[in-house]
Amino acid sequence: QVQLVESGGGLVQAGGSLRLSCTASGGTFSSYVMGWFRQAPGKEREFVAAINWLATTYYAEGVKGRFTISRVNAKNTVYLQMNSLKLEDTAVYYCAAARIVRSYSRGDEYDYWGQGTQVTVSS
Repeated sequence: QVQLVESGGGLVQAGGSLRLSCTASGGTFSSYVMGWFRQAPGKEREFVAAINWLATTYYAEGVKGRFTISRVNAKNTVYLQMNSLKLEDTAVYYCAAARIVRSYSRGDEYDYWGQGTQVTVSS
């Protein structure tokens, strides 16, 4: 059983930056695909970014060029660096892990989820 714990959320002004972290325990971290998803109030959960075991990265169109996903296998941690934050980035951000995925953006293909961390962008 893999457990995921996110941290790093908070309140930031538009245009600012935050770095989210997600630390895993209980599994072979280096073999997992790791993803970040988010859910804003009243909206469905949406894909943000993913990184596979080769460190190949995938991004949603709306965050390309602003967000960067990375992983440090020695620390069992995946990061999401968020720059140039916009009001519409406000959401609860979730970390997820999967053994195998066919589509990195499909949340139902991920096996494990964290509890989420709130990111609020203010004007």
